[in-house]
Amino acid sequence: MLNTLKDSLRQFIPQNIQDTALVRIFGLTKVPMLWYLRPSVVEMDDKKCIIKIPLNRRSKNHLNSMYFGSLCAGADCAGGLFAMKLIMQSGQKIALSFKDFHAEFLKRAEGDTFFTCDQGEEIAEFVSQVIGSEERHNKEMKIIATCPDKLGDEPVAIFTLTLSLKKKS
Repeated sequence: MLNTLKDSLRQFIPQNIQDTALVRIFGLTKVPMLWYLRPSVVEMDDKKCIIKIPLNRRSKNHLNSMYFGSLCAGADCAGGLFAMKLIMQSGQKIALSFKDFHAEFLKRAEGDTFFTCDQGEEIAEFVSQVIGSEERHNKEMKIIATCPDKLGDEPVAIFTLTLSLKKKS
């Protein structure tokens, strides 16, 4: 009965709000920086994930642009959310981490910043590969950060993260 009620409620709550709640609860319980920054999921489907971090007192630096740590947290969130949801859906116990992180800061992020990862299908294949193996696997992911209100589609930063997954025994 309780599961039926939960499923009924989920039908009325838009998916991006459900995904935002997932990110924020994960932040509250596991990564307090994400809780503090209050990211929201703008869009997420099988191909693309867009995370927004608002430019505010919590996320800005002394130049009134987004602090590089906030930018890095947004990239982490945009890349990791795909894998996290797929792992949860699989029901498998898989350790998720990032092996390395490369950032190119191109311009100041002087407004709300959107982090886009469009490798959803590749990440789904990658998670399936990990489920069928006992080895650790690594996959590079590219995340583009933009400030649409200030610069349109022009990137303010480009991130390359290596997602590292291993099935737990």
